[in-house]
Amino acid sequence: MTIAILGATGAVGQEIIGCLGALHVPVDTLRLLASPRSAGATVQTPFGALTVKAVTPESFAVVDYAFLCAGSDVSKEWAPIAMEHGAVVIDSSSAFRGRPDVPLVIPEINGEAALGAQLIAKPNCTTTIAAMAVYPLHRAFRVKRMIVSTYQSASGAGGKGMVELVEQTKNVLAGREAAHTVFAHPLPFNVIPHIDAFQENGYTKEEMKLTLETQKIFGDPSMAISCTSVRIPVLRVHCETIVLETEKAVTPEEAREVLRHAPGVEVRDDPAAKEYPMPISATGKYAVEVGRIRRNLAFGDHGLEFFVAGDQLLKGAALNAVHILQYLLSHSL
Repeated sequence: MTIAILGATGAVGQEIIGCLGALHVPVDTLRLLASPRSAGATVQTPFGALTVKAVTPESFAVVDYAFLCAGSDVSKEWAPIAMEHGAVVIDSSSAFRGRPDVPLVIPEINGEAALGAQLIAKPNCTTTIAAMAVYPLHRAFRVKRMIVSTYQSASGAGGKGMVELVEQTKNVLAGREAAHTVFAHPLPFNVIPHIDAFQENGYTKEEMKLTLETQKIFGDPSMAISCTSVRIPVLRVHCETIVLETEKAVTPEEAREVLRHAPGVEVRDDPAAKEYPMPISATGKYAVEVGRIRRNLAFGDHGLEFFVAGDQLLKGAALNAVHILQYLLSHSL
């Protein structure tokens, strides 16, 4: 099996390489692709030392699966070319998520949607992390309304966002003024209630992604969803406060029991012992942590409120993409 990764030198591309090795995906040939300015680097991988090549149309010859993780413009340019060569494309960008003919997939929820497709979109990281916790509850109690506040890490802006946070934090600690080029404002010791462009309805594009993508993945456009997205000075874990109004009455105990049996979810919910989801415990973890599970006072017996933490570079991005590949492989035997 030959796999290509376009965007191999970026944060998500590097994590995809690691996930392929850690999950023992049977890769015979791995092609690491990037722009010409990033080509030539040697990368140590679980499959040996590999040289990053500049992407060309010929890069996708005899490729079985291609991961695209270099942004929307790159995906729009190269996905059709990879598909012309016969590759199944798993795209991490937002380029194709809204297209009705392109499945938007989280394998634990709607993996069957990927079967037979040559182009598969991976959801936004915040959508994926929220959906992992919400969908099991939706199946059990039917969610009518969902209100989300996200606390998103610097890694959501890619490797350059992580570098800016580290470097500008050093500046602040040294008594210098923090600069910013990646984020709308300096991020160290700050929170920014602004991710992506503002839309006519007052929400940002990032916030609307969670609404529209969740409705598509769940197959339920009637679900009312509202989101506020905030950037916080954390390296790679997104956290979210989620409030649900359900059709069926639900207790926190019932919700915990459902989530304990949900794949890819870890219940971390013992406030008396000060155990709850946090970036410090979720970093590097494949599962999404869920805790602070309680009855929502606004919705009473039909309301839940909880806190979620998930590694943005793993299940929020690279791990979900590799899980899509694993799902396809397991259903092709």
